[in-house]
Amino acid sequence: MSLLSIDIGSSRCKGTLFSVAGEVLARQGQSYTPDFPQPSHAEMDSGKFWHAVRSVSRALSKASGDDPVQAFCFSSHGETFIPIGATGQPTGPAILNIDNRATNESRWLGQKIDRKHLFQITGQIAHPMYPIPKILWLRTHRPAVFHATKRFLSVTDYLLFRLGLPPYIDYSLASRFLAFDVRQRRWSDEILSLADLKTEALPIPVQAGTVVGRLTTETAGLLGLPKGVSVIVGGHDQACGALGVGAIGSGRVSDSMGTYECIAAASDLPQLGKEALRACLNSYCHVVPEKFITLAYFPAGIMVQWFHDLLRCGSNEVEIDSEGGDTYARLESIAPPGPSGLLVTPHLIGSCNPDFNPQVRAAIVGLGANSGRGHIYKGILEGLACELSQMSEILATAAGNFKDIYATGGGTRSAMGLRLRAALTGRRIHLMRCQEAVCLGGAILAGVATAIYRNIPDAVAQMIQEVAVIEPDRRLASEYARQVKDYGLLYTALTRLRGPSEELIQPGEET
Repeated sequence: MSLLSIDIGSSRCKGTLFSVAGEVLARQGQSYTPDFPQPSHAEMDSGKFWHAVRSVSRALSKASGDDPVQAFCFSSHGETFIPIGATGQPTGPAILNIDNRATNESRWLGQKIDRKHLFQITGQIAHPMYPIPKILWLRTHRPAVFHATKRFLSVTDYLLFRLGLPPYIDYSLASRFLAFDVRQRRWSDEILSLADLKTEALPIPVQAGTVVGRLTTETAGLLGLPKGVSVIVGGHDQACGALGVGAIGSGRVSDSMGTYECIAAASDLPQLGKEALRACLNSYCHVVPEKFITLAYFPAGIMVQWFHDLLRCGSNEVEIDSEGGDTYARLESIAPPGPSGLLVTPHLIGSCNPDFNPQVRAAIVGLGANSGRGHIYKGILEGLACELSQMSEILATAAGNFKDIYATGGGTRSAMGLRLRAALTGRRIHLMRCQEAVCLGGAILAGVATAIYRNIPDAVAQMIQEVAVIEPDRRLASEYARQVKDYGLLYTALTRLRGPSEELIQPGEET
């Protein structure tokens, strides 16, 4: 038997087929392209999610061979939502998490509810990425869409709905709406009342790992799976990824090194104190029952990709494969042996913790006539390591100290980047056998739900392994002590270059 786990990102759907021992039997992915109809708007036809899931599922089912799929689980990125009408059809496109149209509605919400109080309820601060401000925006600017909508669903519950199953959402994804009481594990009456919304307009919250139902002959045929396969509620990608590296209790921290680098600490209680609020951390429900995770994150791979694309457009000297591997290996080979002498901040599209300032932009300080591609590339890796060092201290202050980071994602392919991260954070970096941590987390939920494993700790013991540990290099850390300090000062020094804050505009007023 095998377990199928599908993770739906904002630009790519990935699926992985696992054996019960945690071995990867097959992988499949399909990309889709968001639409940007006007500034600050990011949308997509929700059918693209559905068609990608069908394609990935059918391909992996064919690859299962003698290991037929017994259960499958959806996980997803957060914040994206789809408006659904009374007939079950979308009333408009999916509004993506990277969409920032609801800036004014977010400010209004932040003024109506005390910042600390909102954080105590949701584990988050008001921000236009979340669905509630965008739903308020729809009410004002797209009234026909708003009034035709019966439910605002996240991606996973939309897919369940397409399969004729109840629109269940797990607590971790519900936490990404900015209207979920993370301690009571229910929609907040106070926030919904302020937004003039009913709980019936949102999906139904349940614990991750809940069995939603089984595939009928018809729905199984759509996905290319056997009839009767159990469908399991997954969760937010970061929470599933934390489970996928074994971060299920206090002291274990996951690091997803992707477009954004996100570190997540598991805990028995949400971290809602003043330090967490000061740093704008996200602390919300884990996919593990009765547990919570606290996130700190920053732009990372997006900066590396930007530099890669810059070289790709401007030079024919370096051969580049589809993953950029040749380029990165070449750049590491020509990078200087010591510090690059550059200070590079990765905030191409704004900063995250501690202040979530969308006006901030990246900076490269210290360029000289001898600054070649290798210097700049290493400067970027140094900047990411400095940023991770800051995020690690912020997270440790709010959620408790930790000495080990369990890493997956594209950033783990850079040996130089890993050495810098370990040295500058002073923490051990553990590399995991399975780099598809989000999908592995989903497979664990599916395996526990169908009694393949006794419980989550049992599944973690059977399915998760690490393959290497990078110890902090004290000599390297000493070489970078000054640079880490200077990096901490640079963000403040660039304050005057940030865009001015805008006037608060009430929902309903024209901009």
